[in-house]
Amino acid sequence: MLLDDHRGAVYRFLVAAVGVNDADDCFQETFVAALRAYPRLRDASNLRSWLLTIAHRKAIDAHRARNRRAIPVESVPERAAGPAADGEPGLSEGVWEAVRQLPSKQRASILHRYVNDLPYADIGRIVGCSEAAARQNVRAGLASLRGAWEQ
Repeated sequence: MLLDDHRGAVYRFLVAAVGVNDADDCFQETFVAALRAYPRLRDASNLRSWLLTIAHRKAIDAHRARNRRAIPVESVPERAAGPAADGEPGLSEGVWEAVRQLPSKQRASILHRYVNDLPYADIGRIVGCSEAAARQNVRAGLASLRGAWEQ
């Protein structure tokens, strides 16, 4: 009954949100998650909205996963790229070295935000500060990195 009543709206939303290729997987994940959570549902007065919220979260997960997928290439180089041609260190090593030089709370906040993709509230709990302070740590850390990188 739940699936029959709401599958059209959920599927249309997912096709619009993630595209035709990923919509089927997100659709299945949405309804598996919904069926697992259904026994704990306190208010079943607006099931359509509840399902669309789950679908929205699954679409966000799909977008994040898309950025982590391997990109197929025709041939793989024999070894990783070394320093830049002009002798400067590669971009990623220079950036991570600059991150390691940040104060501890800024460094941890930057890493949790951009490496672990955590929301600011979680970063605040981990680092031991408020959500606003976590945002400020990330902002200040990025400003320091920009200043160090432009020198």
